[in-house]
Amino acid sequence: MFLLALSPILWLVVALSILKMAAHKACAIALIISLAVGCGIYGMETVNAATATLEGVALACWPILLVIIAAIFTYNLTLHTKAMDTIKKMLTSVSNDRRVLVLLIGWGFGGFLEGMAGFGTAVAIPAGILAGIGINPIMSAVVCLIANSVPTAWGSIGIPLMTLASITGMDPVQLAGYTALQLSPLTILCPILMVIVTGKSIAALKGVGIMTLVASLAFLIPEMFLSFTMGPELAVVAGSVVSMAAIVACAKILPVKDEKYAMEIKGDGGSVSTSTGITACLPFILIFFLLLLTSKLVPGISEPLKAIKTSVLIYSGAGASPYTFTWVATPGVLIFLAAFIGGKVQGASLGEMLGVLGKTFVNLRFTIVTIICVIATAKVMGYSGMTSEIADTAVAATGTAYPAVAALIGSVGTFITGSATSSCVLFGKLQTDAAIAIGATPAAQAWITAANAAGACAGKMVSPQSIAIAVAAIGVQGVESELMKSAVKFYIPFVIALGAIVYFGQAFVG
Repeated sequence: MFLLALSPILWLVVALSILKMAAHKACAIALIISLAVGCGIYGMETVNAATATLEGVALACWPILLVIIAAIFTYNLTLHTKAMDTIKKMLTSVSNDRRVLVLLIGWGFGGFLEGMAGFGTAVAIPAGILAGIGINPIMSAVVCLIANSVPTAWGSIGIPLMTLASITGMDPVQLAGYTALQLSPLTILCPILMVIVTGKSIAALKGVGIMTLVASLAFLIPEMFLSFTMGPELAVVAGSVVSMAAIVACAKILPVKDEKYAMEIKGDGGSVSTSTGITACLPFILIFFLLLLTSKLVPGISEPLKAIKTSVLIYSGAGASPYTFTWVATPGVLIFLAAFIGGKVQGASLGEMLGVLGKTFVNLRFTIVTIICVIATAKVMGYSGMTSEIADTAVAATGTAYPAVAALIGSVGTFITGSATSSCVLFGKLQTDAAIAIGATPAAQAWITAANAAGACAGKMVSPQSIAIAVAAIGVQGVESELMKSAVKFYIPFVIALGAIVYFGQAFVG
């Protein structure tokens, strides 16, 4: 029974890792397998299977795909209006020291792109910029893969963590806070590793040690604060913005002058006026403030908007609860509003913006199918009892040591699918069921569930999808295996460290 319950996931492992099948095709077949096993083996009624699938489609479309499409549309619009060129010029004007640029572009700007858009942009764009200004292409890819190993759980305005909360029924604020806490040592460590990789020696920290530590803490503290107070939506966005500001301030106050790491910047030079810079960043600025205004920090605005909703009972079986569509106070709607306003100010016509939106839909068509299928699969597996079967077996095999492997499971999910969101969908309920099975307290259940999101971050840097994106960004073919070997060297200790943090940390959360 265990292997049958696990069959959709086993299929995804084989299809994506061995057969190299396209994700949307593999996930569609996984959905069919889950329906067949759920109805044929676990006795799930056909109508319940159909409504479970429908509930998965609803969750996928609103709010997950809404946010993803809106976020990628915003990014594509800044490319169309050439605002991204202005942002690039602003970043490269800060310093000519490659270590500083790696911190600013790979760590700060990469984190910002992950928080705003996700889905590979945090690797593709910074790696492309670094390679484009003259930094070794493979090194550019490696440092960006390392940088992307901690903010992924908050990608696309917190979608992975929000999805994890939806799948498990847990508080997104608690999950975001615990994830930030679990990843905090790695968040401090990542910029240090990026500088060491850039300079090919620990000696590379000389002269930028303070800046590197400031970059880490300036990222971590806002991320931690917002995760514990507001939830996942703006945590990484705020952390990356503060980190970039701190790096720029350090570069101005304590200018780095080491000829060994100095470089001649390729590409357009010159300064950018304040007004031009604000205009270029306007869509992202608006997203930040709109999400802030509609958060629980401003209840006078957020509560009336959150009241604009519709609850519908979709799943027809036992344990069903109404699914709620929040129509205005949802990140996707607000991101779209910010994008259209920002695009208008940047000079794009409505027709141009709709054209960019249409191209975004077309480019994301396979991603849309993938996410719908994987979430529907997870719903069928959960309602049929397949997820509980897997959890019971995992607990039987590991016992009370299960928390030590929780992050590893989350990382495997991202390795397979290339997506932290998909990892949270596939294994989120499993983590919760396993935590319950070992008798964990409610707080420890959330702690163990959060480990899935933390592990998903680590898995991102070794995901074949991330590797492929990095290779495409730097324009060097045939280096996939070299990048994978480099990334694995960091992935293994990261996962081991997370296992220890989750296992020993559960005693402190209650």
